[in-house]
Amino acid sequence: MFRQATLSDLEQIAAIYDHIHTEEEAGRATVGWVRGVYPTRQTALDAIQAGDMFVAEENGRLVATAKINQEQVPEYAEAAWTQDAPPEQVMVLHTLVVDPQAKGRGYGSRFVAFYESYALEHGCRYLRMDTNERNASARALYRNLGYREVSIVPCAFNGIPGVQLVCLEKTL
Repeated sequence: MFRQATLSDLEQIAAIYDHIHTEEEAGRATVGWVRGVYPTRQTALDAIQAGDMFVAEENGRLVATAKINQEQVPEYAEAAWTQDAPPEQVMVLHTLVVDPQAKGRGYGSRFVAFYESYALEHGCRYLRMDTNERNASARALYRNLGYREVSIVPCAFNGIPGVQLVCLEKTL
């Protein structure tokens, strides 16, 4: 089940972030995030309060989460988008995470499908997202779902220096 997150989801979202940080620190995942920098509990709280955080829930447990809105981060201005999309018709997926304890069960693909439906319901045909160049699994997932990598933008992103930000797009 996909739904908008509430404050009661905050601790479970923060726990998913923690699980991913632990996996990366142990060398079992390569996402490009830094514990205490991004994402954090505050990242989730800000998104919940803005009404932008969504969750996938199964049997009362959160298994995935992402922020969905129309905010194109400043780094997107450097990307070579193939579609000259009016900003009011662009929907953006940020910080899609699947709890490592639930990976491999299709939650990432289903979350992206939810994002696409949500975008259409809100009059947005143009989809954009980004990921760290180091995150090979996310890049493969997005490619398999029809997203095109349009640019890699070198930047400091979400407080993390030296990021090679892969910008992706899809038109519905």
